[in-house]
Amino acid sequence: MKIVIAATPAPGHVNPMLGIARILLAEGHDVLAFTGRAFQQRIEALGATFRPIPASADQDVVDPFSKYPEFKTLPPGLELLRVILERLFVDHIPAQHRGLEQVLREVPADIVIGDDCFLGLLPTLLGPRSGRPPVVCFGTSILHWPREDGAPDFLGLPPAASPAEHAATIRDHDRIVHQPLAQRLDQCLKELGLGSLASPPFETMVRLADTYWQLTVPSFEFARPLPSSVKFIGTPPIVPNQVPIPPWAGDLDGKRKVVLVTQGTVANHDFNLLITPTLAALAEQPDLLVVVTAGGRPVEDIPGPIPANARLASYLPFEWILPRADVFVTNGGYGSVNQAMRFGIPLVCAGLTEDKADVNMRVGWSEVGINLKTNAPTPKALRDAVRTVLASEKFRRRALLMSEEFRMIDTRGEIIRDIGRLSQNAGVDPRAASIRAK
Repeated sequence: MKIVIAATPAPGHVNPMLGIARILLAEGHDVLAFTGRAFQQRIEALGATFRPIPASADQDVVDPFSKYPEFKTLPPGLELLRVILERLFVDHIPAQHRGLEQVLREVPADIVIGDDCFLGLLPTLLGPRSGRPPVVCFGTSILHWPREDGAPDFLGLPPAASPAEHAATIRDHDRIVHQPLAQRLDQCLKELGLGSLASPPFETMVRLADTYWQLTVPSFEFARPLPSSVKFIGTPPIVPNQVPIPPWAGDLDGKRKVVLVTQGTVANHDFNLLITPTLAALAEQPDLLVVVTAGGRPVEDIPGPIPANARLASYLPFEWILPRADVFVTNGGYGSVNQAMRFGIPLVCAGLTEDKADVNMRVGWSEVGINLKTNAPTPKALRDAVRTVLASEKFRRRALLMSEEFRMIDTRGEIIRDIGRLSQNAGVDPRAASIRAK
């Protein structure tokens, strides 16, 4: 079959896309990936065909904030959340959609797959079901589905007994984020000849997709009624050998506990937020080896001094380092958190931007690690958290139980079965009409 996969041009979205593409290619399918130019070499190395998204919807993966300097100056909060959702996702809908439509005219796809944040798929999903191939979405972030306590996404709000507990925050979110975002979205959809949505855009992706693969396990999400199309399929295996093993690999000889540290690839414009304070926190801990990945930036950008027990790399092969790590210090990227849990590694999390507040809240809620609930932790807070996680049987046990839950899911088998089933589907999906605003 011919399968087109569209992915937001950022590592947290493209990495799972590569894992899915690798599975499909091994089954003999023709796969075309539609994403940013920075990922062309990795896509073609798998044996897939590459098509670039329009330049206006692409971004610099080394400095993703270069097009949006306000991201660096606005503090974490509702205004920054609104700006990020507008600039990175909603504003790109027309260009993404038109580019995808051009690809589909050239390649008669049997199935289209897209990540949850590739909103260029929304216009396709809003059209007649009989006029498009089956669409699968894969969730590279928290599951975008209404919570029973009414809490909005992206704010890191813990579960509450009733919406009343979050009433003030819900009102502020509606005024500062939801209403302005809906107006901006309406303009983008109007440009494409479409009407307003009756629900938020990410939730609509969940509602309308023929199948929605959430890339985690049920224990990392709140229990609530979900559409039958939503499936928890674990996380795709990491594509191996994408970067070489570092020259200091021999230092991981088992004599010291290994603390892996990352700020990801989006919110790593300022290493002083997490990497620098972690290095300072653990500098005088001779029983620890602190391994830092700079998310693609040069290691020379990490402010000094660099402690003797630290080892740095621009990128690290996660399939190599994760089995050797004893604790994972992260700002809360969804993909890396799930990969860490897959390997049974307890976490220390500190991050409030993008979806990280919600990811990190789930880390604390599920007891697989400690959520420091800040975007700029102090060295003392980090040192205490790392030591607590390393010394606590509770976190290690919960992480191992989560790892077992991942092992019980046949991710490859789920993907293959769904692709086979969807390739035979035809007819109109009755959900589509109910989602479009009247």
